[in-house]
Amino acid sequence: MIDEEKLKVLIAGHSDENAERILRALMQDGFQVDSMVADKVEALCDALSAKDWDVVLSDYDLPQLSAKDVVQIMKSRMPDVPLIVISSGAGEEAAARIMALGAYDFMTITNLARLAPAIGRSLREANNRQRFLDLQSELHKSEELFQAITSNLPGVVFQFLLSGNHQIGFLYVSDASETLLGLSPRKLMDKPELFPDLILPEDKDSYYQLMAASAEQLSTWNWEGCIQVKGDSDIKWISLRATPRSVADGSTLWNGIMVNITRNKMAEREIARSREQLAELSSYLQKIKEQERARIAREIHDDIGGTLTAIKCELFPCMDTAARAPEFYQRKAKSIESLVDRVIDSTRRISLDLRPGILDCGIVAAVQWQAKEFSDRTGIACKVSCGSDEISLDSDLSIAIFRIFQEALTNIAKHAHASRIQVKLVELDELILLEVIDNGCGIAYADMEKQDSFGIRGMRERCQQLKGNFHISGEPGKGTKVTMLIPMGNLGYQSGNVQGIKGRVKEFSRVELMRNHKRASRH
Repeated sequence: MIDEEKLKVLIAGHSDENAERILRALMQDGFQVDSMVADKVEALCDALSAKDWDVVLSDYDLPQLSAKDVVQIMKSRMPDVPLIVISSGAGEEAAARIMALGAYDFMTITNLARLAPAIGRSLREANNRQRFLDLQSELHKSEELFQAITSNLPGVVFQFLLSGNHQIGFLYVSDASETLLGLSPRKLMDKPELFPDLILPEDKDSYYQLMAASAEQLSTWNWEGCIQVKGDSDIKWISLRATPRSVADGSTLWNGIMVNITRNKMAEREIARSREQLAELSSYLQKIKEQERARIAREIHDDIGGTLTAIKCELFPCMDTAARAPEFYQRKAKSIESLVDRVIDSTRRISLDLRPGILDCGIVAAVQWQAKEFSDRTGIACKVSCGSDEISLDSDLSIAIFRIFQEALTNIAKHAHASRIQVKLVELDELILLEVIDNGCGIAYADMEKQDSFGIRGMRERCQQLKGNFHISGEPGKGTKVTMLIPMGNLGYQSGNVQGIKGRVKEFSRVELMRNHKRASRH
């Protein structure tokens, strides 16, 4: 047999004669032996360091090396290697003492027939013990891996049992339950009824119904519902997903995970609300468009059409063959000239309503013109402050900013009861800032959030389409402030500028919110 298959035996303390006798007995029982004899403490330590032994055979009590010495050395050097004491003369009393100290077996030199079975048994036990240690190590690694996975999952991993008599229990709960449910794993396993107690009343029926259906059909248990952790004012949306299997006693065991989906639900609701608002705004804009068309058609029909009809009536007498004095034609010409001037004025007014020609002169001139026109029409003083006489913007952006400014003035005229307006239009490093402040009654938060606040919603939507920021705030009795910050032209969409501009827009919004919070705190 090869060396690895030989029985490695260390003989300690025995005489050469006894050692030969022991080896001969082992070979007679079929063992091939790789052996060494150590008769002193130093020799024993060197031998233990030199090789991994299968078994150590020691005499009981010799002057230079006793079994007690061997036991102590083995415990410190090779505690897993079996030690069998083969005594030359000690009896049962000595055997009890040495076995109590840790020897595997005890026999006399005259009864070596027991040696081979004892060694075989010790090797099997050592092998089983090593397999147990290996399995224990693998189990420990698996548990560590499982804990690492569950601790990093965005939810609570659990094992849930529904017994045949409808008793529930959590067999396992991961540490995330403390964060998600406000309950420690141990508390939830000790009192499983605490989890249903967290569920809001309107969601409990669906929780139990889906559990029962999953247990009956052995189908995946999928449930979504709201919970409220004790002492927490916020409501959480929970998604539960678990796979069932039947166990021997008729119970159902689920392995699953619970995840906090509050953010997703809030996003879904926000998207749904935004779609509803968009639909309402679209319907409102369509309605306004039709009203505007009707108004323009009415003005064209009543004003321009009526005036043209009057011109035709003035021209009709001039088309017959009757002889008339020159003064008659002069009067008709003056009348027709006056009517044509009226048509020209009406045409110019309707054209300005559709698109002010002043926009061709730039956004600064357009804002100043609109402010003056508004002051003349309403009597509300409107002061415009601009960073420069000209701000270069593309046509679409100029129109969008102008329309937002018009809407802000319209809201002030309708609701603010203001006597003074301050307008600020400046360029801020590739951004354009429009600020409109009035000294009126001040808009309330509820008015900003009203479903039919289409003017505010329209201004906000325009800003969002332009990748900008819109903010409105008010103080009761002190006025309202409308602020808009938009990237200029196409500069905001260039890859090198977009992140910086977005950052400045967010920073501006953050500063405005802080200012408003401070003002609210003072009042």
